[in-house]
Amino acid sequence: MTQLHPRRWWALGALAVSLLTVGLDLTVLNVAVPTLAVDLGATTTQLQWFGNAYTLALAALLLPAGLLGDRFGPKNLLLAALAVFGLASLGCAYASSPGQLIAARVVLGVGAAFLIPLTLSLLNILFPPEERAKALTTWVLATFAGIPLGPLLGGWLLDHFAWGSVFLINVPLTVVGVLAVLLLIPRTRGSGQGGIDFRGIALSAAGLVALTYGFVHAGEHGWTDPVTLGLIALGVVVLAGFCWTQPRVAAPLTDLALFREPRFVWGATLATMASFALMGLLFVLPQLFQAVQGADALQTGVRLLPLIGGMLVSAKLAERLVAALGVRVVVTFGFALLAAGLAWGSTTSAADGYGATVGWEIVIGLGTGCTLPPLMTMSMGALTEGRAGAGSALIQVLRQVGGTIGVAVLGTVLNGAYRDGVPVDGLPAPVADAVRGSASSAVAVAEKLHLPALAASARTAFTDGMAATLWVCAGLGLAGALLALLFLPGRTGAGEQPRESEHDVVAS
Repeated sequence: MTQLHPRRWWALGALAVSLLTVGLDLTVLNVAVPTLAVDLGATTTQLQWFGNAYTLALAALLLPAGLLGDRFGPKNLLLAALAVFGLASLGCAYASSPGQLIAARVVLGVGAAFLIPLTLSLLNILFPPEERAKALTTWVLATFAGIPLGPLLGGWLLDHFAWGSVFLINVPLTVVGVLAVLLLIPRTRGSGQGGIDFRGIALSAAGLVALTYGFVHAGEHGWTDPVTLGLIALGVVVLAGFCWTQPRVAAPLTDLALFREPRFVWGATLATMASFALMGLLFVLPQLFQAVQGADALQTGVRLLPLIGGMLVSAKLAERLVAALGVRVVVTFGFALLAAGLAWGSTTSAADGYGATVGWEIVIGLGTGCTLPPLMTMSMGALTEGRAGAGSALIQVLRQVGGTIGVAVLGTVLNGAYRDGVPVDGLPAPVADAVRGSASSAVAVAEKLHLPALAASARTAFTDGMAATLWVCAGLGLAGALLALLFLPGRTGAGEQPRESEHDVVAS
């Protein structure tokens, strides 16, 4: 039986601080994009690759990271990942050209690809089953808390310091993480069994990169673009080949037998659906606040806090409710709340101020807190310690791809409705293209040309597109509620304990 580590809660707190860097990095770059375009002379394509380079490296290496954590134990790999993340942040901060920044962002994605599954797999090692739900709630909230903090910190830093400061904020957090891992995380024996499935690593990396970039490309160029279709088809074919080879190798990259475990399958599937809806919301909310309501980056971060506050409150309540009522009741109710909040958000008009959004932000946060932590707890409960890394990596891959698909699909819905609604008659072609590109561009053009009617129509067209987007998310929430009601275990099933750990904790 796994020996309880006396400093496990201190260790979790320090790891949570380190995980903030991942959430921060998802949003802080958005704040700095206009400055980077000027200071580095970056083209539009290069600006897009500042984000894509990180995303693709993350997608490619999540599965190998989980496997290596299981084989060799997570402590040393986690130390290396934190060091890589901190050094890459320094590289981003002091990049002097777009190419250097893109390269540093790739390395940053490599560090994040190891950080996410390794910290998640440690929860199965550090905490007994009765404490794991609380620990996992802390982990989930730490990964999301950085999202509003990115614009908050990024906006303040850009007002007072050079753009490199938005990356330098990662460095002290990673230093804290390194010290915490050294002093607080126990060293665990990896399985040490079997070779490395290099063919599986190559196939999974190639397939996930092609699929992820295909969906990113779809969001920028449309679903009928030949490159989009080719990349998605290539990704599907390569990943199918990967799945075909896994049962046929002695030491597979991931354990596909997990898909025969209902707790893992439905926990991971429904968590992916919740992430899809949440990423869609986080795609439209900053644009609503900035393009329609006139907020700056710092104010946008502040306006996202009710969403995170709702998550914090309901995630803590969900722990007790799952114990009393079972995971099925709590998650079904959470998805219903999520759907209701999203449907409420679809009624927001261009004339509404921020006060009109606070209520439905809180409801969506409450729904998310009742879905993601319990679902992650349930899926992680299906993992023994010997496959915690590979299993947690597989969960993160599904959520990563689901979030990417969500942004691409919902971005298409939003852009289609917006472009159909914004008037460009009588405008020169370059101006019309800018107006149709985004609501933010349209408002900037309208202010420059002194066309208040154009700005008003762009804001209305955006909220119409946002309404369509949120209705799609609400439909997904209702589908999640139905699936949770039909397939999640009741109170008895929710209390099932994971099988005994395979490896003991040894002296760190």
